[in-house]
Amino acid sequence: MLELIDGRDSQTPVHIPRPHAPPGTDPGASVRTIVEDVRLRGDEAVLEYTAQLDGAHLEADGLAVDQAQIAAARSLVRPELIDAMEVSIERLRRTCEHQKPTTWLEHPTDDELVGELIRPLRRVGIYVPGGRAAYPSTVIMAAVPAQVAGVGSVAVATPPGPGGEIGDAVLAACAVTGITEVYRMGGAQAIAALAYGTTTVRPVEKIVGPGNVYVTLAKRMVAGWVGIDTDAGPTEIAIVADGSAQPDVIAADLVAQAEHGPLGTHALITWEPSLIERVNTALELEVARHERPDDVENALVEGGCAVLVSDLRHGLETANAFAPEHLELLLENAQESLDSVVNAGAVFVGPYSPVPVGDYVGGTNHVLPSGGSARHSSGLGVADFCKRIYVSGLEESALKRLAPHVEAFAEAEGLNAHARAVSRRLDR
Repeated sequence: MLELIDGRDSQTPVHIPRPHAPPGTDPGASVRTIVEDVRLRGDEAVLEYTAQLDGAHLEADGLAVDQAQIAAARSLVRPELIDAMEVSIERLRRTCEHQKPTTWLEHPTDDELVGELIRPLRRVGIYVPGGRAAYPSTVIMAAVPAQVAGVGSVAVATPPGPGGEIGDAVLAACAVTGITEVYRMGGAQAIAALAYGTTTVRPVEKIVGPGNVYVTLAKRMVAGWVGIDTDAGPTEIAIVADGSAQPDVIAADLVAQAEHGPLGTHALITWEPSLIERVNTALELEVARHERPDDVENALVEGGCAVLVSDLRHGLETANAFAPEHLELLLENAQESLDSVVNAGAVFVGPYSPVPVGDYVGGTNHVLPSGGSARHSSGLGVADFCKRIYVSGLEESALKRLAPHVEAFAEAEGLNAHARAVSRRLDR
């Protein structure tokens, strides 16, 4: 079931391919049309696309969910789910408290001041996917770091069902996290409405949260007008495993990611050929017991691979080159390998640390960079909801001391007025 890639003789990291959408399926043109239409016509366009694409025919005042309905959703889901939400919030909040940047101001000399002011964004939008399933956990993963950062206003957009309904679990998550502003809108039209604003939707300063290719493209199109987070594309997992790893555990972890849908990448990296054989056998059983066996099998055939490397070092180099969204280390003394990890959205250390725990209650965020963007980007955190404002202050003596250096740069760059902005202050 897993395509074998034998890279044992390679002197460089083994290339792990990522699936791509078939040619001719680029929705860029239609996304651009939707975004521009919503920018120009606001609510009217959002309602038309919601009817056309989601099958939900909403009234003119139907985009916003009533706050009483949000509050009531808390009592409409199982108490066990509310308990799980509260545990998730508590554990993630503790992590986020460690991430909080702080204002700093210092005097490197008696006549100088330099530093940074940290200021939270005033208003952000959270996109919560719908369609295949409801994702109350995404509400928590985006809302908690925003709240810890001090964001004053948070709006949630999520696709409605054909009847205009939003799942109780998502609304309950909003209630538990204290979000009272929720909109029945999804896809590119939701991103455009959050970015540019409509009669009903007040514009935001940044949009975060995962979504399908339409959402991702729309976020790229409005980037610059508003801030956006890292692209969160199809799911990815790379499992670096030695002979101590249990094949049924590896199979379960691969299937857990494959059930997210097509275009994901599901890679086993090992230097134990027999482990690959045992994992393939275990996968057949694991896929067969899944509720959607055909979908999962297709995802594994499309994006599953077993990469045979020469040793642990080669395996970790291969994982770093791939830069997976999720990296599992199923190794003896797995924690010792953390120093060698440089590219990953999140790392799961040892046999009792499956990705789904991180998705929900591990204390880490599940909005993570994918598609190789973990080479340069990080998972969602408090810093994504803050701005740094630099501060510089000089007394006259400090300006005199630094003036020759400013003049040297200004002359080299042909910006003579830069130098005069200094000299005017000193030539009085």
